[in-house]
This record gives sequence, C-alpha cells and structure tokens, in this order.
Amino acid sequence: MSAAAWVALAALVLAPLAAVVFLAASRPQLAVLAEPEVLEAGVNSFTSATLSALLAVAAGTALAILIERSDLPGRRALRLFALSPLLVPPFVGAIAWLGIAGPASPLNLWWRGITGQPLWSVYGGDGVVILLAIHSCPVALLVVSAALRRVPADLEQAARIAGAGPLRALATVTLPLLRPAMLSSFMLIAVGNLADFGIPSIIGLPERFTTLATLVYRYLQSGTIDDPLAVVATIGTVLLAIAALALVLDTLIGRGGWELDASSSPPTLLPLGAGRLPIAAIAWAAVLTTTLLPLLALLGQTLLRAPGLPYTPENLTLDNLGRALSSPNTVAGAGNSIMLAALAAVLCGVIGLAVGVLATRTRLAGRRGLLAVSTLPQAIPGLVIAVAWLVLAPRIGLFNTPWIILCAYVTSFVALVVQSVIAPLSATPASAEEAARVSGAGRLRALIDISCRMALPAAVSGAVVVAVTAVRELTLSVLLLSPGSQTLGVVIFNLQQAGAFNAASALSLVVAVLGLAVLGLATRRAA
Repeated sequence: MSAAAWVALAALVLAPLAAVVFLAASRPQLAVLAEPEVLEAGVNSFTSATLSALLAVAAGTALAILIERSDLPGRRALRLFALSPLLVPPFVGAIAWLGIAGPASPLNLWWRGITGQPLWSVYGGDGVVILLAIHSCPVALLVVSAALRRVPADLEQAARIAGAGPLRALATVTLPLLRPAMLSSFMLIAVGNLADFGIPSIIGLPERFTTLATLVYRYLQSGTIDDPLAVVATIGTVLLAIAALALVLDTLIGRGGWELDASSSPPTLLPLGAGRLPIAAIAWAAVLTTTLLPLLALLGQTLLRAPGLPYTPENLTLDNLGRALSSPNTVAGAGNSIMLAALAAVLCGVIGLAVGVLATRTRLAGRRGLLAVSTLPQAIPGLVIAVAWLVLAPRIGLFNTPWIILCAYVTSFVALVVQSVIAPLSATPASAEEAARVSGAGRLRALIDISCRMALPAAVSGAVVVAVTAVRELTLSVLLLSPGSQTLGVVIFNLQQAGAFNAASALSLVVAVLGLAVLGLATRRAA
C-alpha cells in the first residue's frame, strides 16, 4: 500500500515538477527573463498578487471578527453569503463584474450621460486587484475564523478584568494571536493569485495589463518565440522557487506560533453598542455587493439582446440562454468537464485515502515525506503545474489528449482529499485498530478494515470537493487545451474572447447558480 502510494505521487507530483526543472536547466532561457515584456508581466503579477492578498486578508479578518466575536445581527447568514464566492469561478466573477462596472454597464452609461466620462471601469490593473481580492477574501475568512475559534476566551476575559475595554482586549490579546493565521492566509492567497489566469485575461488584457499567466498563454498559442516550452519552463521554475520559499516561510510561521490550552468558557461577544446597526448595514452592503450584485448583473446580461441596450421589455429575451445551452460546444465542454471532474474525484479519492491513512495510522519511516509530497501542489501555482505537464506529456504520449488535463487535475487537487482524511483520523484514537490486531487481524487487514472504513466518508467528501473544483477550473484547462478536449470553463472563456458577451454571461450564470446550489445543499446537510 505504501509502495503504491509512493509510485502514484512520484508519477503525478514529482515527475512533472522534475521535468519542468530539468528542461529549464538543460535549455536555459535566462535571457528571456530580462525581456521588457517579461519583466513588466512579472511586476504586474507580483503587484496584483500582493495587493489583492493584503486586501483579502484585511477584509477576511474584519469579517471573521464580526462573525465570530461580535453581537452583529445575522452573523450566520452573513457568513454564508461571504463564503459564496468560493463556489463561483473567478473568471465567471470577472464576466459578472463587466455588467456592473464595464464600459457598457448601466451605471457607467448613466454616469457618462451626465459627466461625459464613465464612473469607474473595471478594466485594468486596479480591476484585477479588486476582483482577485473579492474572490480570495473567503479563503482568509476561513483561515482566520478557524484560528479565532482556538483563541481561549480566558485570555480576553483576563484582559477585561485587568481593566481593558472590549476593543483594547481585541487589539492587544486577540489580534496578536491571529497574526500567524493572517500571515499564512496572506501567503496562500498571494501564491494562488500570482498565477491566476481568468481575471487578468478578461479584466487586464483589454487595458494591456499583462501578467505571467496571460503572457505564458500568449507564448504557447502564438508561436512567436523560439522554443516556447523552454521559455515557459524557465518562467515556471522561477515561480516554483518562489512557491517553495513561501511554503518554507509558512512552515516556519506555523512552528513559531503559540500552543494554547483549550478554554471551557464561551467567548465574550464584542458589544457593538450604538454602532451595531450601522456596522451591520455596512457589512451586509459590502458582502451583498460582492456576491449578490454580480449574479444580478449576469442575469441582466443574459436577458439583454445585445450589450449596452436599455432594459426595456422589447430588449429582453431568453434566446441567449437557449442558444448557449444548446450549442454543440457547450454540450461537448460540459461532457468533458463532467468526465474529467468525475475521474479526477475518483483518483484523488483513492490516492488521498491511502496517503491519509498511511500518514496518520502507521509508523512507516517515509510517512512524513508521503504527506509532504501529496500536499506540495497546494503551494504551487496552477501555471507551474500546467507547464510541468506540457513538458512531460510528449515524453509519455499524453500530448494533445484530454488525459493531460486529468493528470494536472489530480496533481493539483489530491491534497484536498488528503487534508479531508487526515482531520478526522488525527482526532480519533487508534484503539479500534489495536482491538483488531488483538483479535488476530494483520497490520494491513486492520488498516483496511478499520482505518480506511473510518476515513471513507471524509474521502468521499473530499472527492466531491475535487469534482466541484475541477468543473470550475480554467487555468489548467486553457493552458493544456487540445483538440476535442475543451472544458466548460474554456467554452465560456472563448465566448468572452470572441465577443459573444451575452452567451458567455448566460453560461456563467448557469455555472454560478449550480455552484451556489451545491453550497446550499452542503450547508443544509451540515445543519
């Protein structure tokens, strides 16, 4: 079992990463890194990733404190709405925001009629930063909220007894203890946003705001440079080194954190006093503006016959939705997405279950290495994983086939199942396995009959998350696209790039609503 897990991870994680590093070392293109367009794309990528991560962590921390530690009305519902961008693909959010702040949006058309200029156009670097922050904020909210629940209420109460007011206790006790979680979420978000493709391609490129992801896509599609694979491998290796550095820093931050005893007393909620209703109004307005308003904008774009038309009865139609859903490209893309997502979920479920059980329920010498290798892709930008499989695929016969996308999905998402399995097993004593051993079962039999069965529900849940994530993914799919293997995300992206904005909005609306429906069902079951 251990050998099979190592073989699977070596083939799906270590081999592609080694291939991209080997190609960059054997055919170095270091001169390309000094090219003006690469330097500009690099600066744009790091600037947008850093600023969006800072905004996301600031907003996520503020929401976490309001939801977990204040008497804000409607906290649970606010949390549900605040987490909804996780189920909406970033490129779908970008298309939605074009209906709110694009040049032809009703707001900008109305403002242009008054002043002669648009109020604000989402196109450009500032739009990229803001939309990346909006779609990353739920990650910061989840990480900081989890850390906030581990802060003992006794410490805050001790500060209150010593004379500190609620805000003083929050600032001097709670926030310092949240610093490791805030730094960890910042690095996680920054690495993810560094190689995001959907938002920069839709929002940035019209204003010539190029990032490394969009530059690599252009290199691979245009054929304007010699040896494009070696060039993108060199860029990918640099990003891989940055991701490895971020992983090391995150590990050091985690080791430098405080180990706190659990508290039996419930936390004292921060009283907002006279500002309770105004703060609630501001929080709800901000969350609904970034979650519900984009969906309404998508609906408006879907119903209009053409962009920029006024919302009058004669200009409203359902034809866009019908044409988008019945298009052969849509049917083929949906079929490919479902097939690849289902296969990725099964493979990740099997591999993740095996790795999680081995890492938590055995004393194998290499169990820590097994766990580290399986979770490594979480710290690696999707751009690097796509480039790695582009380099490796021709050598193993997967080039220009849909299976290269499947392999990249498994590489990227297997950590989701591993983490889902490890959490319940780590909190469960090993007495059941010991009882099986006493009854005569061998080590492998006890591992399969007891540990694997206990972890199976968590593995299934993780596999469902993998399937949902794979269906909404764009960066890997668009960079690894081959004839006949386009996914639903690629179909929407191609419609947007071809100027079929209403059809792209219609498909985006369907994807967004289905994602939110999954979130609603999961929340209902959890309740």
